[in-house]
Amino acid sequence: MNEFPTAADPLRLYEQLLLIRAYENAIVQGSTDGRIPGTCTSVGQEAAAVGAINALTADDLILTNHRSAGHLLARGADPGRLLAEVMGRRDGYCKGRSGSLHISVKELGVVLTTTIVGGELSLAPGVALAQTMQGRPGIVACFFGDGAACEGSFHESLNLAALWNLPLLYICENNQWQAFVHRREAMSREHVSDWGAGYGIPVRTVDGNDVFAVLEATRNAATQVRDTRRPVLLEVLTYRTRGHFEPDDQGYVDKAELAAWLARDPIALCRDRLISAGQLSPAADAELIARVDARIATAVAFATASPFPSIEELTLDVYA
Repeated sequence: MNEFPTAADPLRLYEQLLLIRAYENAIVQGSTDGRIPGTCTSVGQEAAAVGAINALTADDLILTNHRSAGHLLARGADPGRLLAEVMGRRDGYCKGRSGSLHISVKELGVVLTTTIVGGELSLAPGVALAQTMQGRPGIVACFFGDGAACEGSFHESLNLAALWNLPLLYICENNQWQAFVHRREAMSREHVSDWGAGYGIPVRTVDGNDVFAVLEATRNAATQVRDTRRPVLLEVLTYRTRGHFEPDDQGYVDKAELAAWLARDPIALCRDRLISAGQLSPAADAELIARVDARIATAVAFATASPFPSIEELTLDVYA
């Protein structure tokens, strides 16, 4: 497997948070001006992705959902190729064939992203079984949202993983929203992690807006999966601060609740902690932001210049 960057220090974690936010802001802008079809973002959830991904190793495999940009970028995906894929261009990771939400990046261990709610949960036990049967040391990290936890595939997946002793780390990014429906209106329990006990699966819950807390919790959970070769369920509590898709006016959102979560923005929390610890100065912060912005500007230019696939390529890479 190719090497990919991992966060060697807190400043790397912070830079990844900035990169994801800048990338998704570019997605929002592209959707607004019509260059990019309506897509989903994970604005407000960056710490959940950065903390969890940086706790994994190069041997681990990843399955995730339609809010996947954070996972892919934290794993080391090139923002230009990722954006090209979202725009349906030939230089994208899947040659523009996957659209914005069905991306596979084999060299990074990303098996797939999917828009099918709970689709990654259905496939994760099979991938973990393959890891076991082939004697591979890596575990499988399956990211999903609280909406997927209300699907039958969630319960089927956990039951099978527990029954077959599969090295599977379930990571629920509980962002409080299931499309346009609040978690309180769709779940009988406050926490998704409450359901793990019914299958004999160890569970953990962590503040998903604290990147350092997520990193530590995921490291501990991943270590437990590696040592026991059995599943663990980690619930990461965060909040989707933008709409279900772009554009979405969020007319259904409680403004007080949104404001409370915006006050705990993961980037601001990380920045404040680094400044308080003397690890980041205002000048260094401005330099990091400028570097990330320049990188995203380059990515946008690359993706925009990439050609669309020709009609003659329609059936290439479709059949084995």
